[in-house]
Amino acid sequence: MPRLVLLTGKGGVGKTTTAAATALHAAGQGRKVLVVSVDPAHSLGDVLGVSLGPEPVEVGAGLWALQADPALTVARAWAPVRELAQDALEELGVDPLAAEDLTGLPGLDDVFALLCVRDQVRDGPWDLVVVDCSPSAQAFRLLSAPDVLGRLLERLLPMERRIGRLLDEGRAADPLVAAVDRLSSELATVGTMLADPLASVRLVLTPEAAVLAGTRRLYTALTMGGFAVDAVVVNRVMPTVGAQWETFVREPATTSAIDWLRERERSQGAALAEIAESFAPTPVLQAVDVAGEPRGVERLSDLGAEIYGTDVVEPPAEVPAFEVEHTAGSFTLRLRMPFAQRSGLDLGRRGDDLVVTVDGYRRVISLPSVLRRCEVSGARLRDGVLAVEFMPDPAEFPSRWL
Repeated sequence: MPRLVLLTGKGGVGKTTTAAATALHAAGQGRKVLVVSVDPAHSLGDVLGVSLGPEPVEVGAGLWALQADPALTVARAWAPVRELAQDALEELGVDPLAAEDLTGLPGLDDVFALLCVRDQVRDGPWDLVVVDCSPSAQAFRLLSAPDVLGRLLERLLPMERRIGRLLDEGRAADPLVAAVDRLSSELATVGTMLADPLASVRLVLTPEAAVLAGTRRLYTALTMGGFAVDAVVVNRVMPTVGAQWETFVREPATTSAIDWLRERERSQGAALAEIAESFAPTPVLQAVDVAGEPRGVERLSDLGAEIYGTDVVEPPAEVPAFEVEHTAGSFTLRLRMPFAQRSGLDLGRRGDDLVVTVDGYRRVISLPSVLRRCEVSGARLRDGVLAVEFMPDPAEFPSRWL
């Protein structure tokens, strides 16, 4: 698998520009790079100054770009399932319009946008694939969509097998089960791609308190979801004002402007210090604000060099999604949740799954086999780690394990 870097951030922080600069800088180092936009805003082509479609377009030496078109992948992968499901429901007497509504699953565009990325990662000749993701409000939904839809399909399969027994000789059910199985397998490959050690997320923000707060929440959700965050890129860092400004600007009329710049420098300095402290030891990279908008290959290449300097694609350190410890007749599941607050945390057990929600972001964890035979006995959040205690169920465990 090639190196895979996914960039996201609050709308307006320069996410797409940073994705393009990242790809151009890597291409300038001799790598064969593809930059893919799955952002519905379709602004990657505008930033690069080229017209993009669903097939890779050569932008410059070593760099290709494309705009993912989920509709094409939906037509290819989901349409057969939907058609078979509608046929099965109609044979059971469900109104055709109602059947069509029942087979429209939420989050399909997110999933099939990632299937476009998967196709390029799996089949393309690339050393690096850079993905311009949706803004942060939708990014976690995008990255977790394959797992969410996959779980839904797993529940759907037994239902479709039951429908098959109701239909004469299972006319529609068997092809439907096979089609859902194929789609489930496709989704599993996307999950495998995102969990690969060569895949990581890169967060983009500006040095502002409100933007930092939202980025911290997203960082918590991504870490909880098991996604590796390998760097934080801070855009629009203003140049240092310094005493030299007063040497060139002495007129009284400019005093208020100088005061504004100094206050802006002070507030940004405080924000940058908080960003560095918040995300340590994750690398925090900076890009100085410039007068003109960085568009086109040349200016974006310069921006990439300023942000990264040398290597842009160093793989992140592997961090387990969660860890399980066994001590003195009990088990503890530990899940990293930096910045999480107890007030925004909710925890529940649903069969063989542990459901964790923080600030509206949800993760469903399939429990290891040993924990499925246990009962949750307590939980605590301390120093950015959620520890969930499990006690063995005597009815499920042999006595020698207790």
